Formats: sequence, structure tokens, C-alpha cells
Amino acid sequence: QVQLVESGGGLVQAGGSLRLSCAASGRTFSSNAMGWFRQAPGKAREFVASISWSGGSTYYADSVKGRFTISRDNAKNTVYLQIISLKPEDTAVYYCAASTLFRTVVVAAGNYDYWGHGTQVSVSS
Repeated sequence: QVQLVESGGGLVQAGGSLRLSCAASGRTFSSNAMGWFRQAPGKAREFVASISWSGGSTYYADSVKGRFTISRDNAKNTVYLQIISLKPEDTAVYYCAASTLFRTVVVAAGNYDYWGHGTQVSVSS
């Protein structure tokens, strides 16, 4: 059974930082693109960042560029999202996703096949 399990969320003050992790089990995604999405209360899920199979290519939503960094460790079958300079508008549930079809960065949620259950990030002002 394939599982993606996110961790690292929490309540932080504005300006703080967090590192989210997403550990995959049940199959390896070392040849596949992975990504992070988020969903704020009352809003649709939105793309945050994606990383290619090798980690050589990354892509970010404009709203997080310069503050979010996606990375991966294929030996650990894990993808990370480092977040700095957190803002209250970053408050959301953050989801990890994996694609079985694409090796390069992927933006569209429909191109991801596996999803985690999410980790809550709350930023206080």
C-alpha cells in the first residue's frame, strides 16, 4: 500500500520558519516528480512547489518564491519543504503529492496520483 505521510507542521509566529517532510512508503518515487500543495480555509487547493525526479529542477508558485524551498532525498524516499519568513496568509493544510507519470516538475494537481493526508501550518500575526 502506497502512503505519503507529511510531518513538521505546527503553530508559528509570523516571520518564523518550518520544515515540512513527506515520507513515502510502499513504492519508490525516485524516478518521479513530487510536489507540495496547500489549502487554506474556505479556499481551493493550490499549487505550492514541485521538484523533478533528480532534484535538478524546481518550480514555485509566485506567492512563495524566495521563501519556500523544495528538496528531496531519494535514498530516504522523502521530499521536504523548507519555509522561511512565514506569513499569516501561509496558514493552510499542506499536502504532499507524487506523480507516477511525470519525471519533471508538475504544476497541475490532476497530474499527481498519490496524495498525503496533510499537515496543518498555522501562522499567527
